[in-house]
Amino acid sequence: MNGTQHIEAPWGVSVFGAASEDAAPDLARLRVAIEQTEDTPAEAFAATHGGVNRIRQVLRGHGVPEAAVSTSRLNLTSKWSYGETRRFMGYECTASFVIELRELDTLETVLIDLVDAGANQVSGVEFDVRRKKELRAQARTAAVAAAREKAALYAEAAGARLGPVVHIKDVDAEEMQSYRSHRGRAVDGGEGDLTPGKVTVSAGVVLGFSLLDG
Repeated sequence: MNGTQHIEAPWGVSVFGAASEDAAPDLARLRVAIEQTEDTPAEAFAATHGGVNRIRQVLRGHGVPEAAVSTSRLNLTSKWSYGETRRFMGYECTASFVIELRELDTLETVLIDLVDAGANQVSGVEFDVRRKKELRAQARTAAVAAAREKAALYAEAAGARLGPVVHIKDVDAEEMQSYRSHRGRAVDGGEGDLTPGKVTVSAGVVLGFSLLDG
């Protein structure tokens, strides 16, 4: 008898329940960076500082508050090219930004202006919702209801009744995304542009119930 046909310690019924809540995004996170390569560390720092100041001017011009901008410390590394011979290219200084933008209508304009101001690395744009905690709570409540419905169906089919809940296990949201084959993507967007689409907030739970005689 294999593992799928034998229960070593029977105690009740255990079921998985899942649910999702969709919402239109009201927040975007832009991840951009400035990389400047110069002959000396001082020149690299100076060039990057200038770029940081231009970026901040652009953001102020668009009304983005300082609290919505996270900036990394300047990072300096030596840069080499590798061909037939190893050749020193200079010193590369990098500053990266994470910018929270609430006016989604200005997203493309802000991004273009940031690039024009010197942001030569764009890591991506992530859409989100500010009321994610509320949506997660709704999804968890619905996931519990789905698990209970499934357990009741199994119990009825087996000629039993559900008893009290004896075990609750939360399922991490990232596991939920893998389970639903979202491959880590929380947003369904448009094709070939920055259309935000929708944000999906998922929840999953494993419930254990005791069983009573039918």
